[in-house]
Amino acid sequence: MLPRTLELNAWTSEKRCRAAVAALAKKRFTALYCATPQEAADYILQQAATARTVGFGGSLSVADLKLAATLAEQGKELLNHGLPDLTPEQKRETMCRQLTCDLFLTGTNALTLDGCLVNIDGIGNRVAAMIYGPAKVIVVAGRNKLVDGDLAAALRRVKEFAAPPNAMRLAKQTPCATTGFCCDCDSPQRICRVITVIDSRPSLSDLHVLVVNADMGL
Repeated sequence: MLPRTLELNAWTSEKRCRAAVAALAKKRFTALYCATPQEAADYILQQAATARTVGFGGSLSVADLKLAATLAEQGKELLNHGLPDLTPEQKRETMCRQLTCDLFLTGTNALTLDGCLVNIDGIGNRVAAMIYGPAKVIVVAGRNKLVDGDLAAALRRVKEFAAPPNAMRLAKQTPCATTGFCCDCDSPQRICRVITVIDSRPSLSDLHVLVVNADMGL
């Protein structure tokens, strides 16, 4: 049994997650509340049943679900541009193939409570695949990605809380990768280059958003 404080925090988080799901549904996304990461994993495996190719957008939220081994055992071709042994040419080819895969799995940098997906990319391959191309896209959004405010608040969340640790994780030579704070740099290895706001489901995309009542990713 959860301590009372954790129980109340979980209740509040569930209400917030469900509010985001309702807002997403109004904007024609396929939106689902998941009480646990395992529920999200089970949903993804169900949706992947008929997929032959599965692309991974480099999301820690998705990586934490540990789906790759199971999908590979099912005979899926996994398109993961983050594998360490890929040459630059192989990496680019993999990212291009993700744009037309059967199922693309990714996270999101921020999700506003009124149902906007806000992301910042360094290359743009991830956000491109989120918007158009794959037969189906599933976005995993932990409760820590929820933002109460407007787009400006969402961008602040990305730059202040997501970008610095991601830059450090990717071994980028940027100020934030050292200090942990965004300084809106002009570094050659800057990862904040492409900003996208998906305000409603793109008309030709089958985009699913799983809002999980757990902290997932950065």
